[in-house]
Amino acid sequence: MTTGLLILAVFLAAAVLMFLRKLPAILALPLMAAAIVLIEVSAGRLGFADLARAVAADGAIRLADAMVISMFGGMLSALMQKAGVAESFVRRGAELAGDSPLVVAAVMLAIITLLFTTIGGLGAVIMVGTIVLPILASMGVREHVSAGVMLFGISLGGLLNAGNWTVYRTVLGLDDATVMSYAVVLFVVVACGAAVFLTVELWRSRMLRPTRRGVALAVLALSAAAAALLLLRGAGGAVPTAVAGTLTRTAVAAAGALLLASVVADLVRQRHLAPRVRWQSYLIPVVPLALIIVYDVPFVAAFVCGLLYGVLVTWRRGSINMTSRAVIEGSASVIPAVVLMIGIGMLLSAILGPTQTGPGKYWYDQAGQGGTAAVWPVLADMQPMLRTIVPGSLAGYVLTFALLGPLALYRGPLNVWGLGYGVGGVLLATGVPAGAVMGVLMSLGTIQGVSDPTNTANVWVANEVRLSVTALMWKTLPYAWGAAIAGLVVAGFRFMS
Repeated sequence: MTTGLLILAVFLAAAVLMFLRKLPAILALPLMAAAIVLIEVSAGRLGFADLARAVAADGAIRLADAMVISMFGGMLSALMQKAGVAESFVRRGAELAGDSPLVVAAVMLAIITLLFTTIGGLGAVIMVGTIVLPILASMGVREHVSAGVMLFGISLGGLLNAGNWTVYRTVLGLDDATVMSYAVVLFVVVACGAAVFLTVELWRSRMLRPTRRGVALAVLALSAAAAALLLLRGAGGAVPTAVAGTLTRTAVAAAGALLLASVVADLVRQRHLAPRVRWQSYLIPVVPLALIIVYDVPFVAAFVCGLLYGVLVTWRRGSINMTSRAVIEGSASVIPAVVLMIGIGMLLSAILGPTQTGPGKYWYDQAGQGGTAAVWPVLADMQPMLRTIVPGSLAGYVLTFALLGPLALYRGPLNVWGLGYGVGGVLLATGVPAGAVMGVLMSLGTIQGVSDPTNTANVWVANEVRLSVTALMWKTLPYAWGAAIAGLVVAGFRFMS
């Protein structure tokens, strides 16, 4: 019990230091991993060799899949920005939206969401924000509403970003269908929260002027969302007949063939004209997502196909050099996230034990129990203490983590880019179902993505609209928190009942 309390004290100390912004997550995570193992070393249950091999070496490559996919996602993001696709997409959407503030804001939200299923990073936020925010300001939309459109759009896009799914799959050991299906349902929940935010805040600003066109677009958007949800659920196995899946794959394949044919024809027809953004370029974010969901294509292969499609539809004089720069700069842009994943992997190996296929396999071999029955000392020390405080019922699960939602702010212990995955490992160690742990991290990730003042995106957006980042947090927090609670309810009924 004493060892378990010391390990818990390490968690609390790191959380306080990160909350006070005295220690960045990129350093806190590996330091926590080392401190936790050193406690076990001092107790005589592990050695320094275990720290080096079972935690440092094993943890550094534990999330290798997620790291590689992040790099491919960065390449695709850089290509879209260099080719002018993202900028053109936003401007074209603004032209088609009309003069209703609600319609324009909703269209901007949809465009940002689609873009951020693929692009990411502060550079992408700045590029999109410098177009979207002035458009909304010209419509008379209040500063906090414009900022909320940006932040909700970024968060919604992140929910459908296949690269983010890989982290949950790798960390929690869940299958692709489980992660995808919950992410899609949570996407619908958060989209509803964003719609409530737009409606209420525009009404409070006395700018809600519904028109027939706006109502028609809203109905069309809801119908499209419902159709997409049914398609995704069908692809994930919810449709009981194989016929529906076959028809879906056939229809997507036919549409893809026609799309590629139009791309080739356009390239031939326009080869002597000045470079321009082709309409097929707007589908770049959809390609990897469709391949993963409809055809179960592996994540890396899907992103490679998306990158090849992006090169094809943006082809022009100098495309080879542009693609080379996109590959290099896109990979470099995600290095901070990759380094953070290395720290997350080390912390997971320190808490849950090393993997049985990596450098830490030796530990299970030395345990002499065939690998599956060996219990990592840290896990053994923490389980008895935490089982008494971790909720085991549906109501307890929802109520506990709903009240703890603000701990996802300021790099708190439930922040997925702070200690979140470490806490997730602790919850797994106490017997909480992996799906329920995913529900906590993904749902509360909405609070972090939309309202966290320590996000670089939030800081830039708040500065751009001349609003303090703390004031922006208070304006968006009720809606993000409400959406997170709804997501916890969904996860509770699905994984805890």
